[in-house]
Amino acid sequence: MPDPLTYRPKTGEIPTQPGVYRFRDTNRRVIYVGKAKNLRARLSNYFQPIHSLHPRTATMVTTAASVEWTVVGTEVEALQLEYSWIKEFDPRFNVKYRDDKSYPWLAVTLDEEFPRVQVMRGAKKKGTRYFGPYSHAWAIRETVDLLLRVFPMRSCSQGVFKRAEQTGRPCLLGYIDKCSAPCVGRVSAEEHRQIARDFCDFMAGNTTGFVKRLEREMYAASEAMDFEKAARRRDDVGALRTALEKQAVVLGDGTDADVIALAEDPLEVAVQVFHVRGGRIRGQRGWVADRVEEGETPELVEHFLVQLYGGEEGDGVPREILVPALPPEAGVLEELLSERRGSRVQIRVPQRGDKKTLQETVARNAAQSLALHKTKRASDLTTRNRALAEIQEALGLAEVPLRIECYDISNLQGTEVVASMVVFEDGLARKSDYRRFVIKTVEGQNDVASMHEVITRRFRRLLDERGTAVEDGPLLVDPETGRPRRFAYTPGLVVVDGGPPQVAAAVDALTGLGLADEIPVVGLAKRLEEVWLPEDDDPVIFARSSEGLYLLQRIRDEAHRFAITHHRNRRSKSMVESVLDDVPGLGEVRRKVLMKHFGSLKKLRAATVDEIAVVPGIGPRTAEAIAAAVAAAKPTAPTINMTTGEITES
Repeated sequence: MPDPLTYRPKTGEIPTQPGVYRFRDTNRRVIYVGKAKNLRARLSNYFQPIHSLHPRTATMVTTAASVEWTVVGTEVEALQLEYSWIKEFDPRFNVKYRDDKSYPWLAVTLDEEFPRVQVMRGAKKKGTRYFGPYSHAWAIRETVDLLLRVFPMRSCSQGVFKRAEQTGRPCLLGYIDKCSAPCVGRVSAEEHRQIARDFCDFMAGNTTGFVKRLEREMYAASEAMDFEKAARRRDDVGALRTALEKQAVVLGDGTDADVIALAEDPLEVAVQVFHVRGGRIRGQRGWVADRVEEGETPELVEHFLVQLYGGEEGDGVPREILVPALPPEAGVLEELLSERRGSRVQIRVPQRGDKKTLQETVARNAAQSLALHKTKRASDLTTRNRALAEIQEALGLAEVPLRIECYDISNLQGTEVVASMVVFEDGLARKSDYRRFVIKTVEGQNDVASMHEVITRRFRRLLDERGTAVEDGPLLVDPETGRPRRFAYTPGLVVVDGGPPQVAAAVDALTGLGLADEIPVVGLAKRLEEVWLPEDDDPVIFARSSEGLYLLQRIRDEAHRFAITHHRNRRSKSMVESVLDDVPGLGEVRRKVLMKHFGSLKKLRAATVDEIAVVPGIGPRTAEAIAAAVAAAKPTAPTINMTTGEITES
């Protein structure tokens, strides 16, 4: 692991102008690209003591082996160069938003002699006008089918078009007036191109003019007694209005805007965008990215906007961009996007009204997208197999760890110390094998000693159940109940939450039981997501996008959740008991009955006197005393740090 001090440039060598910098690893691969309005001030931040850096930044600078920079004239130029380098080098420590699925677009090929309307996916092509994206291809085809009677432009493939030219006969759409049939010369190339331009104008939101024009033609034909033409124009107006109804108005001011929302967790971020044109939702799109670099929501928004609009042509940038938090360089971004669009672009956070409501809807979609992504990633068999294989290879295990057990300690300032054991088999949670522990022999806040006790108790139980053995090995099924003897299964890997001290405690416990050579142990440290092996001076560093690391993190986070839930329950019960200590006539037995009936102090506090009185052994007078006692007790709310799992009083 390179030491950042070995390649740190001298402060005086770094310029103070705007610029873009690149970190490279030992193989000269670019692993991170960043920009700064003052290169010296920005780069100096990377060379602080490792312990004071953000965990993701610390991982990046210890992976890098050199840094270089390029000076530019303005911050806008720095933003443009940063985007170009990210596209060119694809650095592993830059956030890379990737589509969570392939979205279909409505495309008009304006670069062809006879433009064609079609459904397209994948990368955009120059010379093609795009609308959308849509959630489903059938939605595009439905819209196109309605509009072709008003804008009869070509929608056939190149092969069909050439065949019609050779035979002199148009396709079916030409016969039913849903194509102007330029293939057989019914309209000239320029006339057909004008039809395509009108189609694009309508799809871009300029709808009112077309509807009014068709209505004028309808009334004029009616006055001229040309009722057949009037009926056609009436049907055309109906088709346009039907197409518009499919895209409900969400912003009454008819604005063009992209509404963006994020859903985040410590590992990943999901982004959803609603494309609103003319006040109507024209398309929706989603991305998911691993969180591989330092930054909170404003920084994530900035990276996303640069990647979303960096390759867009002017007409792809809306007048207004609504975001959940303003990016740090909002003014610079607005200047860049305004230059690209050719008119002013505003980036802002909606505060009230329809725009705020719409962004809340987009945020719900982002949260659902992130949850769906995690579910798919966890349930995919191929992904799970790859994750287990990566863990085996990285840790040098003799076999793939099909059963992984993870242990976590939770306490409140040294009181109510508990531990959790979660089990994953074949990469999936096996909740029936989860176990909770109450620490008995350790006093105060000592996670290392608590871990030693938990590992000792769990694997002593393993040895006890192995005692019932048969010729072929330990008896894994209870002969009396026919159920599996769950503690008789030996895990392929034990993961403890923490670094070298916790790993050493777990190994010491296994050594005392004679199991140290049989059961491998690793620790997963929260701060840098490092995996520690026993007696190793340096941690095992997984690739940030590694499925193996993702699985270990999911197991560790599940152990956190399970431990915290157990701690909450115990703390709630102890609070009930302490609150009820002074209630006259309420002994230990009736306190336990009351606690079992309501389950928590919160539910007991919400109960009426009559509801308390129905508990066996509790009369009306005692119920009144209980209600008074819990009402007088001041509620306290523990604050839980979801990153560390620590619980503190609020």
